[in-house]
Amino acid sequence: MQFIDQARITVRAGRGGDGIVAFRREKYVPAGGPSGGDGGNGGNIIFQADSNLQTLLDFKFKQIILSNNGGRGGPNKCTGASGDDLILKVPCGTEVRNIDTGIIFGDLTTNGDTLIVAFGGRGGLGNAHYLSNRNRAPEKFTEGKDGEEWFLHLELKLLAEVGIIGLPNAGKSTLISVLSSARPKIADYPFTTLIPNLGVVRKPTGDGTVFADIPGLIEGASKGIGLGHEFLRHIERTKLLVHLVDCSASNPLDDIRILEKELISYGHGLIDRPRILVLNKTELIDKNCLQNLSKPLKDLWKNDFVLISAGMRKGLDILLNKIWSKLDI
Repeated sequence: MQFIDQARITVRAGRGGDGIVAFRREKYVPAGGPSGGDGGNGGNIIFQADSNLQTLLDFKFKQIILSNNGGRGGPNKCTGASGDDLILKVPCGTEVRNIDTGIIFGDLTTNGDTLIVAFGGRGGLGNAHYLSNRNRAPEKFTEGKDGEEWFLHLELKLLAEVGIIGLPNAGKSTLISVLSSARPKIADYPFTTLIPNLGVVRKPTGDGTVFADIPGLIEGASKGIGLGHEFLRHIERTKLLVHLVDCSASNPLDDIRILEKELISYGHGLIDRPRILVLNKTELIDKNCLQNLSKPLKDLWKNDFVLISAGMRKGLDILLNKIWSKLDI
């Protein structure tokens, strides 16, 4: 399945049905009078959040969405049938924005949330409404109104409590695979991960916590370079960021500075989000190199950091305990 996290669509709600001109023509009713019924209302277009969906793929190939029109009024003051509402399923975390005005219509974050994005047109009035002492046989009626039409931008921002970020090949996919049942593609070359991966990690209490592995960021990601710009939005909702660094890289300190700079440039308060620095791939360097790295790292980071080896499954309990304690604050 393709991962589509943005879509542009046009929605057009149903048109209201027309009222009609009609007169009673019944036996033994000498003064029947006007009996034209009203038209039915047009159907609304409604978005509904569905936790079983993870992508906006359905909207990639269907970009014009129409709802049902209301029915025409009938004789004997019968109202036409209202058009059925059109309910469209979207993933949890979908933000709906009007492209022309930039106004956010709504943000569907919880399973079952609904949002009416286009209201159907009102049905027209039949001639029964225009009966008066001066006009006993009105032939006036009104047509139904058009439904609302909007040009919308849908943007999916994944709902994850913990976001794993880092430069390409830092070991993010490996980490999420050993912490959860997620099975992302893993290889020893950069940009293996092309889409965010989600995994559920169980707390000691048994509750599930969603972790997101965000595709590798590079210098300039906040300006649209590489994959990072496309997926930085997915860490906007996270409560905690796990900053993963390959300690066997040529200059791990520079890697930290690059990611710090990108978080600041992107904004949205990401630099102020609680973060845990994690040095990965400790099995690839000796203890002396690790000790030499520790002092300048403490000067740069100013906080504690965690040493792990995701590939060897070492240090994971310490990392998880730190994550749980941060989330519980």
